[in-house]
Amino acid sequence: MSRRTALPVLAALGALALTATPAVATTTPAQIATSETNGVAYLKTLQAADGSYAGSGLSNEWAFSAFAAAGTAAVDVTPGGDTSKNARTVYRNLLATTSWPSASPVVTDYERATLNAYAAGIDPARVSASRNLIADVYGYWQTAETGYFGPSANFNGTVFAALALNGAKTQSGQVRVPQALRDAIVTRIRANQHNDGGWNYSKAEGNPTQQAATSDIDMTGAAMAALCVSGVSNTDTDIVQGKAFLKSKLVASSGAFNAMFGVNTDSNGWAVSGLNACGINPQTGDFLTAQGKTPVDFLIAQQFNPGGGFKYLPGDTSPSAYASIDGLRAVAGAGFTATPPTPVTSGASQWVAQGSLTSGTATKLALTVDDGAGNLKVCSVALTPTGSTTTLGAVLDAAVGSATPSGCVTSVTPSSGTGTVTALNGKANSGSNTWKVSVDGGSFAAATRGTTVGVGDTVAVRWGA
Repeated sequence: MSRRTALPVLAALGALALTATPAVATTTPAQIATSETNGVAYLKTLQAADGSYAGSGLSNEWAFSAFAAAGTAAVDVTPGGDTSKNARTVYRNLLATTSWPSASPVVTDYERATLNAYAAGIDPARVSASRNLIADVYGYWQTAETGYFGPSANFNGTVFAALALNGAKTQSGQVRVPQALRDAIVTRIRANQHNDGGWNYSKAEGNPTQQAATSDIDMTGAAMAALCVSGVSNTDTDIVQGKAFLKSKLVASSGAFNAMFGVNTDSNGWAVSGLNACGINPQTGDFLTAQGKTPVDFLIAQQFNPGGGFKYLPGDTSPSAYASIDGLRAVAGAGFTATPPTPVTSGASQWVAQGSLTSGTATKLALTVDDGAGNLKVCSVALTPTGSTTTLGAVLDAAVGSATPSGCVTSVTPSSGTGTVTALNGKANSGSNTWKVSVDGGSFAAATRGTTVGVGDTVAVRWGA
């Protein structure tokens, strides 16, 4: 998910000591509003003639998170006023194609799309009858390393799984994944914290050398955000340590953070987004320097006005698309995604989503199985429905042979009908401890084979009282 294709080794710059400062913000709400207006205007210039922001590989689709943060609906962004090519519709059509994202996708492709689809007002679990981005992410669960998504060596895949699965809520604002899954990811993120209080893109868990290495500004912001959107308080010890690491990298004269690549807008944007996601004001207290500067001051100083684009490095003479996206999203007060605003286009809705399954069209559903004994299983279940809805029994049956990763479900009792699920994976109901089911983060209720499951539903079954 990070912008880098390689990480050069750079000497860490010395931290600057801070003195007590008054808790006042230096960038005013009016200045932020102007930055948002100009920043949105610049991002609109990045739209292609066909209405697109995303194509093959990593492109400008992060613009959707910045638009939403700044109060602009993606459906209102059109090339030359052509509403038929509005950015949301074009992006949704791209995500629905079978060739997207590539012949060799990685988990961060789906995580990036989940965060930006959500910000664009596209339900990520219901992009189309066949595209469920939540299920796509579930398919990268690491069975041998519970809590990781994608190869554990690329720790950023797990960080962005937390951001996507927790940040991209349902249309009603509900976290759609179960607490057991949230807890498993949080455990891994905590285990990868470095001795200096921060994180970087690679795995540190179980590796004393990595844990002793200097952390990365941008991944520290992302990891802090991942913990906070997973329900961790900003007073939690690990968040406090991450905050202290960021504070230690402040440049008193500008409010910038000394990042691994030196002072730059993208890294600073990610750090500020991490603070935003945790409800930590980046303009007061620890982040107001002795010389009266804050990270938000630094970001706005990188913006060309009235053009609205942000430069990547302070010495640059032209704007960068990525820097403009990361800078605007942070200045607007967002984490790594934002709830889509209400459109101004007549007749346009806040959300678009596939309304039902299509008989005969293959799809995927996201499934977790929690046996109540700490053995959490997570998978993407492939099935071809025979109607506009399906049933829990059909999902569990399909999971036996068509789940990624495999082994999510090995057996279901009974094997037919619509009655109560009496045993799953060999574990039977016992007294008040029975199998229960939740859909899209709703309350758990008795699991029956006949329980209705609709398009894009995130299904969680667990054993317990």
